[in-house]
Amino acid sequence: MAGPVRTCVGCRARDLRSDLLRLVLAASDGATRGGSRVVVDVRGSLPGRGAWIHPDLACLDHAVRRRAVPRALRAADPLDLTAVRTYLEEQDR
Repeated sequence: MAGPVRTCVGCRARDLRSDLLRLVLAASDGATRGGSRVVVDVRGSLPGRGAWIHPDLACLDHAVRRRAVPRALRAADPLDLTAVRTYLEEQDR
């Protein structure tokens, strides 16, 4: 592989950074209750620690089942992954 390689937190497969999506914790605006909100970092330039995932709902489901996203982001449970799921569903259309 040529270029930076990252590991998907869902399926644990290694892939090029350009083939994965970066997930980050959104800046807290007080609008979410019960946890922090995770968003897709499309440009790859948002500050903070990132978690990488394939742009596939199956990988997101694996990551949720394994509780891998909070662990990768070093955040306390629970995390709101609604924005990530919506993004992936829109990409499938």
